[in-house]
Amino acid sequence: MSSPRTRKTRKKSAATQNPSFPPMQPNVAGIDIGSVEHWVAGPPRDDKPNVRKFGTTTPDLHQIVDWLLAQGVTSVAMESTSVYWIPLYELVESRGIQPVLVNARHLHNVPGRKTDYQDCQWLQALHSRGLLRGSFRPSESITQLRALHRQMTNLIAERTKCVQWMEKELDQMNIQVHRAVTDVTGKTGMTILRAIVAGERDPVRLAKLRDARCRKPVEEIARHLTGTWRDEHIFNLSQSLKLHDAIDEMIGTYEERLQALLQDLRPEERRDQSVPSHPVASKEKGIKARGEQTLRNTLWQFAGVDLTRIDGIGASTAQILLTEAGTDLAAFPDEHHFVAWLRLCPRAATSGGKPVKKRRNAMGANRIANALRMAAVSVHRSKTALGAAYRRIARVKGAAVAVFATARRLAQLAFRMLRYGQDYVDVGEQAYEARFEVRQLASLKERARSLGFALVQEDPRVAT
Repeated sequence: MSSPRTRKTRKKSAATQNPSFPPMQPNVAGIDIGSVEHWVAGPPRDDKPNVRKFGTTTPDLHQIVDWLLAQGVTSVAMESTSVYWIPLYELVESRGIQPVLVNARHLHNVPGRKTDYQDCQWLQALHSRGLLRGSFRPSESITQLRALHRQMTNLIAERTKCVQWMEKELDQMNIQVHRAVTDVTGKTGMTILRAIVAGERDPVRLAKLRDARCRKPVEEIARHLTGTWRDEHIFNLSQSLKLHDAIDEMIGTYEERLQALLQDLRPEERRDQSVPSHPVASKEKGIKARGEQTLRNTLWQFAGVDLTRIDGIGASTAQILLTEAGTDLAAFPDEHHFVAWLRLCPRAATSGGKPVKKRRNAMGANRIANALRMAAVSVHRSKTALGAAYRRIARVKGAAVAVFATARRLAQLAFRMLRYGQDYVDVGEQAYEARFEVRQLASLKERARSLGFALVQEDPRVAT
């Protein structure tokens, strides 16, 4: 029987087995990222493992980079484990070593027993042979925008929870503010809520606080504002309102910070220019009504293209796209790679000439894809080419497929604008339907020809 030391030696020797073909990039390293320790595998020396273990503190990270430079490493592959990779990634990049961020799911089937000691060596071995695909990561300036915008999105979600809590307390007192006004968070709704928290209980007085543009009469609103006024629900309502106001103030601070960063990133030649007028006057009017015209102008000055010209994409959706991906999409060879990165392309895996059963790949769509899906829903009633395409697909394959296909189309249009400067021009619903009829007729003719027939157009003057 082998001794424990012999068994340990065998495990290590088995872990160091490399693919048989020679490396293409010999001076690369692999790092297995952890929360407590990082395992680093440098280029092998005399066919022996070159592995070291480091801590995760900032001085330890500097030691890792110093050791990599001493080993002559030019590129390093690391797993995207939680957020632990970010400090090391940024430090490696700042010291002139090319980092390659690898999805940990792509390495879960490595041969042998899975250990940190083995994983870092396989990362190094696969990276040296060009078998690892790095994840897309935008530039440093876009990364700053992305971090701020993501946190602002989290705050917006928390503010929405506060609104839901307030609506719940009102419902438990049978105060139907959501029926009295269209939007509880609008001017009239918030004025009524603040008056209730301040102690007002007369439904008529509360109804008179409505905005002058409100179409509902005071008597109808007062009926919805007659409730039970229980103290515990009033207290919960007041606390939720305080939290809502605090979060709303923080969101405003984030918006100002993002606006300042975007303005700093504007090229000099566009800083004094204004965004061209929108070809659809009604959409530009809606953007101004929502208070997004300043954001739209800043985004145009920053990117050089107006993404809001695309039907369904507003200033907020354009901000998500630009803060997540940036303006430089050269990392994607074409629009198909960009759409695949967004996971807006259907999976068509095949094996043995047959389609493989579709399975969830456990990788959710990113924030851009979610925003484009919401934009796709907004065009389903529009009298545009995109709206006509949405309705045609929905009639045949259902709304879910139509949303997916329209979101993919929006991604392609945005890519063309950012990468090539190609402007978007809506051909209109009628032109789209006419083009579709031409394609449908050509398909019918080809089908008839393959069956040995020919289509003949009937003269409408001939009686049936």
